[in-house]
Amino acid sequence: MTKNSDIQKQLYPILKSIPDPEIPVLSIIDLGVVRSAKVNNHIAKVKITPTYSGCPAMDAIGDDIKKALKENGFEPEVELVLSPAWTTDWMTEEGKNALKKYGIAPPLDATSDKKALLGEQQVVPCPQCESTNTKLVSQFASTACKAMFRCQDCDETFDYFKCLI
Repeated sequence: MTKNSDIQKQLYPILKSIPDPEIPVLSIIDLGVVRSAKVNNHIAKVKITPTYSGCPAMDAIGDDIKKALKENGFEPEVELVLSPAWTTDWMTEEGKNALKKYGIAPPLDATSDKKALLGEQQVVPCPQCESTNTKLVSQFASTACKAMFRCQDCDETFDYFKCLI
C-alpha cells in the first residue's frame, strides 16, 4: 500500500479527484495505482502502477493525471512503474466500500480466491443482498480483473473484483 508520505499533501486532493475510467466510483488513490507523487520546482512527478500489465486504462489515467495537474498549475510528469506489481491489497477500504455500493463485490482475502485451484467453491457475498448463496458464472466479467457471479437468493448477477496478490 502506498503510504500517505509517498504522496505530497498538496497533490493528494488533486489525485483523489481523478476517477478510474473503468469504475468511476473509485479514485485512482482508492484503486491504489498511485505509487508516489512529489513536487519539485512546479514539476509534479507521479508514479503509477497498472492493475495488470496489459491494463488498457493506464493511458487514460496518465492523461487524466497530466490534465488535472496542469489545471492546478503544475508541469506534470507521469511514470509507469511495473515493479512491484499492483495488488488488491493497495486498494483503500474506502475504495472497497465504494465498489460494494456500486454493485461490484470487492476483493476478498487471498486464500478465498485460491480455493478455485483446489476445486473448492469460492464464497463471494452478493453486493446487493449480502447473501453468501452465490455461484461463479464465469472467471471473466466486464474486464479481465473481474469474475461474474450470480446470487441464488436475489437472482442478480454481479461482478467480483478478483483478489490479486
